[in-house]
Amino acid sequence: QVQLVESGGGLVQAGASLRLSCVASARTSSRSPMGWFRQAPGKEREFLATISWSGGATYYADSVKGRFTISRDNAKNTVYLQMNSLKPDDTAVYYCAAARSIMSTDARNYDYWGQGTQVTVSS
Repeated sequence: QVQLVESGGGLVQAGASLRLSCVASARTSSRSPMGWFRQAPGKEREFLATISWSGGATYYADSVKGRFTISRDNAKNTVYLQMNSLKPDDTAVYYCAAARSIMSTDARNYDYWGQGTQVTVSS
């Protein structure tokens, strides 16, 4: 069983930056592609970014491309999401997840999820 714990969320003003971290409890995650998703109140969970197990490949949703960067440090069992130029529309609970086998934009292909961290961006 892989446990994921996100941190780094908070309340910031528009234009600010935040870096989210996701620590996995087992090295199993170092062989898993990882992803970041978010869910705003009243909306469906939205894919943001995914990264291969080696970190050599990444893919982003159009809504965050150029503003958000996903990375990982397998020695620390940690995945990061650097978020720049934050907007009020970025307000949501942010989740990291470990994929079953391949990089994917579909939440159904992720087996393990963190509890989420709240990001609130004020205008």
